Amino acid sequence: MSYIGSLDQGTTSTRFIIFNNLGEIVGQHQVEHQQLLPKSGWVEHDATEIWRNTQNVIEKALLNSGLKVSDLAAIGITNQRETVVAWDRANGEPLANAIVWQDTRTADYLNNFNDADKSTITSKTGTPIAPYFSASKMAWLLANGVQPSPTLAFGTIDAWLIFKLTGEFVTDVTNASRTQLMNLETLDWDDQLLNIFGIKREWLPKIKSSSEIYGMTKDGIPVAGVLGDQQAAMVGQTCFSKGESKTTYGTGNFALISTGNELVRSKNGLITTVLFKLGNAPVQYALEGSVAVTGSAIQWLRDQLGIINSASQVEELAASVPDNGGVYFVPAFSGLFAPYWRSDARGVIVGLTRANTKAHLARAALEAICYQTKEVMDAMEADSGIKLNEMRVDGGITNNQLCMQLQADIMNIDVVKPVITETTALGAAFAAGLAVGIWKSPDEIKQIWKRERTWKSQSSAEWRDDGYQKWRKAIERTLNWV
Repeated sequence: MSYIGSLDQGTTSTRFIIFNNLGEIVGQHQVEHQQLLPKSGWVEHDATEIWRNTQNVIEKALLNSGLKVSDLAAIGITNQRETVVAWDRANGEPLANAIVWQDTRTADYLNNFNDADKSTITSKTGTPIAPYFSASKMAWLLANGVQPSPTLAFGTIDAWLIFKLTGEFVTDVTNASRTQLMNLETLDWDDQLLNIFGIKREWLPKIKSSSEIYGMTKDGIPVAGVLGDQQAAMVGQTCFSKGESKTTYGTGNFALISTGNELVRSKNGLITTVLFKLGNAPVQYALEGSVAVTGSAIQWLRDQLGIINSASQVEELAASVPDNGGVYFVPAFSGLFAPYWRSDARGVIVGLTRANTKAHLARAALEAICYQTKEVMDAMEADSGIKLNEMRVDGGITNNQLCMQLQADIMNIDVVKPVITETTALGAAFAAGLAVGIWKSPDEIKQIWKRERTWKSQSSAEWRDDGYQKWRKAIERTLNWV
């Protein structure tokens, strides 16, 4: 039996999961980190705390598994994307708090770009002009205390962790594609983009494939796979072929569809992104739709409104009524992501009457997750020309049977959940295992994937159309608030 460690560094926590060569979990440990919110719209993390937690979870997961560090054939890394760390390569210390992908402080900076620069950024990177991506965060750090120097390092979380684990200054193509500094065609930092944002090439890590040996830990274990979290989930769901798609339900929602080696530029508000590059094999691309608030809408019902005591209660409450009672909830708390990209939007609850209860709001929150996902998947079909009849799903909300049935009903397709749902961590393990020969090919990995449950649509066309029309009316009410 062979073992691969997967370091999954997410927005709210860091965990280390150890898989065997059958893709089964043999040990894991998870630790949350602080969410630093110094101002409205600002979200930061302490990179030192994340590194400390990384060491902790590796040690505890090994303890839980009964394995020694020398039993690991390799380590893979998957990470929250777009989040930026600035550090000094000379002493390995952060120069500021990490600015998180959710942070919106650079909106005004981006609004001041001229149309030519905006067009260049969008055409070369496949991304819209939004504070979501890394480059504007780097520019903000330079303008607010981070000093240029020969040892300055800017990187996404994967680059920070690889540096701390191995001393190497590298990133992979999936993470680099989220910075707005990498050219999707050349897979290298682009001089024109660097110039627009005022970033020097020497401050950035070397871009490598998603599956190769980047360096060795102090214990001699190769770090051999790196994928941004959503790309990792595609690999963990074994979506290796053109037209295959998955949706990960977390704090937000992230849906991807593989376009193979074809770079498809979206006309419908999606992101064109690198899906993966496995060693020397050709790069694969994807279309991605991001929804800012899905699982966090359930947290809002729990923490801010207090209508549920735990996230798991939302299913029982929503199931206690036969429908939404005419209530639609658009949780545009920080604007709308795909396919709208409207930072001026704010959340609304519409259609309320005296007869409505907290159960209707709970059901509307679950439907909001499903409608937002539908909008993204419809855009994917329009851009790619690929008709979806199945969507693979993972993430916490997939344990909510009602929500997954609503998803199948609203989209009128099969929704499929795998046996192994830790797909993000599993994808990073697969990438690392391929690099060191645990698995010989993606085809061998496909044999590991098995479905646990399929939800089939039980809805009528009339019900679907009526609900979607009202959802679109609710969306219109969110716009132009800021």
